Amino acid sequence: MISDLFSPSVQHTLDIVGIFVFAISGALAAVRKNYDVFGMAVLAEVTALGGGILRDLMIGAVPPAAFSDLGYFSTPLFATVLVFFLHPEVERINTTVNVFDAAGLGLFCVAGTVKAHDYGLGLVPSAALGLATAAGGGVLRDLLANEVPSLLRWDRDLYAVPAMVGAAMAALLIKFDALNAVTAATAVVSAFVLRLCAMYFGWRAPRAWHRRSRATSEEAHEAA
Repeated sequence: MISDLFSPSVQHTLDIVGIFVFAISGALAAVRKNYDVFGMAVLAEVTALGGGILRDLMIGAVPPAAFSDLGYFSTPLFATVLVFFLHPEVERINTTVNVFDAAGLGLFCVAGTVKAHDYGLGLVPSAALGLATAAGGGVLRDLLANEVPSLLRWDRDLYAVPAMVGAAMAALLIKFDALNAVTAATAVVSAFVLRLCAMYFGWRAPRAWHRRSRATSEEAHEAA
C-alpha cells in the first residue's frame, strides 16, 4: 500500500531526508555528552534507524530495510561526519533542525502505520508501531545517553502526541478505505503542524491531578 501512495523514488528520498535529520539530532546529543566519534555514530544510527528496525522486527519484515539499503545505513554516518566538524554551526540552526525533525516525525508515524498494516496487523497495533517508528529511535538515543527519554518528561514539548495523532489518522483512513496520497499527506502535515505548535507554544502533556511534588523530571532523575 505504501508503494500506491508515492513512487519508490519519492518514498526513498523522503526516507533518506527523515533519517538524516534524526541522525543529526542523535549526533548532536552525543556532542553534548562529550562522546567520541564512535559514540556519535552509534547515537546517530540508533536515533535514525532504531524505530524502523523495531517495527520491521515486530512485523517480520526481515532483514530490516535499514540493513538491506546501503543508503539508509550510510546516511547517519554522513550526518555524524557533518556534526563532528561543524557542530557549532549546526547548533546555531537547531531550530531549523527541529522543524525538519517534526517533518520526519509526521512522515514516519504515517509510513510506519501503513507498513505495519500491510504486513497484516490490526489498526490499533499498526498505529502503535507507527508511533514506535517515529519516536522509538529517540527513546533508544536517550537510554544510551543515560537520560530519561524525552517522551516521558513533562518538561518537554509534546512529541509523542503528534506522532500518535498522525498514526491514528492513518489507521482511520485505512479503516474507511480512504487512504491515498492526498489523505496520507494530510495525516503527515497534521502531525507536523501539531509538533510545530507544541514547540512554538510550549505545549506539554498534563501531569497527575493534584500532584504535590514540584521537582522537575530532570531533578528527579538526578536524585535517583
